[in-house]
Amino acid sequence: MSGKQARRRRQEQARPPTSSTAGRRASPKVLLAVAGALALIAVAVVLALVLGGSGSGSTGPTGSTLPDADVIARQFKGIPQQGDVLGKASAPVTMVQYIDLQCPICRQFETEVMPTIIERYVRTGKLKVQSRPIAFIGPDSERGRRATIAAGQQGHLFDFAQLLYFNQGPENGGWLDDTMVASAATTIPAIDEQALQEAENSSEVADAAKAYDRQATADAVSGTPTILVGKSGGKLRSLGAGAPSVEQLSAAIDAALAD
Repeated sequence: MSGKQARRRRQEQARPPTSSTAGRRASPKVLLAVAGALALIAVAVVLALVLGGSGSGSTGPTGSTLPDADVIARQFKGIPQQGDVLGKASAPVTMVQYIDLQCPICRQFETEVMPTIIERYVRTGKLKVQSRPIAFIGPDSERGRRATIAAGQQGHLFDFAQLLYFNQGPENGGWLDDTMVASAATTIPAIDEQALQEAENSSEVADAAKAYDRQATADAVSGTPTILVGKSGGKLRSLGAGAPSVEQLSAAIDAALAD
């Protein structure tokens, strides 16, 4: 054998054997196992998408906590709220207020005048306040009053409205949207946010809003806030449109108490 042939023989012996996968087939058991695993993954993905989508669609916008909630909680702590009435049902004097959640004068009245009136007369059982929200300024006012009426169904109309006043934006500026409503509901722990969102467009809330409109017409309301004061069960006297001072409102309440 020549040296060339011997060298070729040695190279062929040292080369590792090659293997081909072209003719290899997985066993039926392996194929079934892989197919089953893929099917389970597909089902899990579909369920995640369906459940995730239905969860996000069943609730409205997610709210965030608003500032000044602690101040408002202290203001109303221990005072009964029933629907649109704040204070003892047996209070001898009644005050009715027509308000718009977008109204800057209402904000001034509610945040600067009413805290003193609440402490002086409502907390002491002398006065009860009925709040009648109306949509005087624009479409956002309608959204705000529906939400406020819905909060009243859960016994929190006054703290809900006050929270919106504390966080009020410009008139018709778009601040009083669904997210703001959700945030106000989220900030008050006792409010069921989902129940409030569901109630906003209910016939019960719509009927209450229409009743406030009829009452506003009967009381010749020409602006917000409009305040009426008098003996409970008797005729109430209008103080006119605009925000009375603490002194003016106190004088009207004292006069009604003296009657």
